[in-house]
Amino acid sequence: MEYFVNCNTSTLAPYTTPLDRTKAAHLYRRLGFSASVETIDLAVNQNAGTLVDNLINQAVAMPPSPAPAWADWNNSNYPADDDQARQVRRAQLEEWRLTYTNALLDNNLRDRMSFFWSNHFVTEIDVYDCNSFLYYYINCLQRNSLGNFRTFVSEIGLTDAMLYYLDGVYNNGNNPNENYARELYELFTLGEGNGYTEEDIIETAKALSGYVERGEIGCSPVAYDATRHDTGSKTILGQTGNWGYDDVINILFQQRPNEIAEFICRKLYEFFVHPDSKDDTGNAQVIIDGMANTFIANDFEIAPVLSQLFRSQHFFDDNAIGVIIKSPYDMYLNTLKETSFAYTDNTLSEINNYTRLLGQELFDPFDVAGWQRDRSWINTNFIIGRWLTIETILETFYQNNNEQFRAFGLSLTGNDGLTSNNPDIIARPIIDFVLPKGLLDEGEYEKAFAAFRSDIDPTYYEGGNDETWTLATWMTAPFQVYLLLQYLARQPEFQLK
Repeated sequence: MEYFVNCNTSTLAPYTTPLDRTKAAHLYRRLGFSASVETIDLAVNQNAGTLVDNLINQAVAMPPSPAPAWADWNNSNYPADDDQARQVRRAQLEEWRLTYTNALLDNNLRDRMSFFWSNHFVTEIDVYDCNSFLYYYINCLQRNSLGNFRTFVSEIGLTDAMLYYLDGVYNNGNNPNENYARELYELFTLGEGNGYTEEDIIETAKALSGYVERGEIGCSPVAYDATRHDTGSKTILGQTGNWGYDDVINILFQQRPNEIAEFICRKLYEFFVHPDSKDDTGNAQVIIDGMANTFIANDFEIAPVLSQLFRSQHFFDDNAIGVIIKSPYDMYLNTLKETSFAYTDNTLSEINNYTRLLGQELFDPFDVAGWQRDRSWINTNFIIGRWLTIETILETFYQNNNEQFRAFGLSLTGNDGLTSNNPDIIARPIIDFVLPKGLLDEGEYEKAFAAFRSDIDPTYYEGGNDETWTLATWMTAPFQVYLLLQYLARQPEFQLK
């Protein structure tokens, strides 16, 4: 697949041109896991700033996913028999995976952001192995996803999932564990080696000590034990005192605001705009600097930064469209949203299994650095897996209700779908919707048109027989749309958003 250099030279000035279908689809594919044709078409001719404000306001106001019945269970709630207990835990985990996958589909920017943060403040369910901890971890991500980043950093470090995952529960004052202190700086706020020293890590670990009371029953919430906290003087980022957990967060944001803002805004830029933020062909650094200034000026509130970025000419520049490789979840969930094909929880369970096979297991990233994204998604094995699994999903949709393929085509082709006898006129808008910027050239379109025409006698397209082909009336038209989608799913452009 071609490597996309970041040639985007547009600025953070507001994008004021009314949205067309391509720009509207771009917005929904980046701010969520895409949207239906109907939703995207409702955005056509809208002002980008107004639509972005509405999406951000919806995300900010959205309550977190409701707590499952087992949200506060500990080991005493499970069957005494180990095998039975494991079965119950697996069922709970599958239930929560389905709940969260539905949230990704339904909640646009809010859970696009919670998903982003799950790959920033990483934990792995396989390590801490407690479903109640997982629920409260996701709850923290959802509540803070567009809130205040300082508050977010403070809260996430005290979730049971994080305390177990990065060994905070073993951080005793008389024997400090440096794991969380290191990742707090290296992965969560500053970036590797940026603005801190090894001595800062050692001293910070002492200040974070004491959250070690784990109760007598497994899977019990962690509590603070003052007798296990280091009460000596510590020097952190040049500040000396008898510091504790809250002091660490305050010192970090007071002493390193510029480093934090630049690090987080670069990650947001690479996630939402272009994976290459350091190419000097465009002006990514100027954009990141502007975002960082907004971040600091708004006391580390996340929403104003996103509003500035998503409203901008830079975000809607043609060079920003179709340059990010879809994650497995993007590929599958975009397909569900954009086609509006009927799906069930069984469909989502199948998708969760497929994403795991393709290197993106929900709640269980590869390591503390998270999924590395972009080009790592399309190695030789993964690209074949993508083709085969998306083809299987489309085949199941066709077998369940083939007429929904006709309906999808009609939703994109307007009056042409009802009256045109030219299959190429019908295929082009389908292609241009499914692929972020269409196909490379007319030769590639011709290949896709041929797939759509299928083996139907050409005279039916030309009106030479008693019957005349149209998408609305031809008996095998749903199969033609199905063949076209199967063809497109194997194209390099399908892997992009």
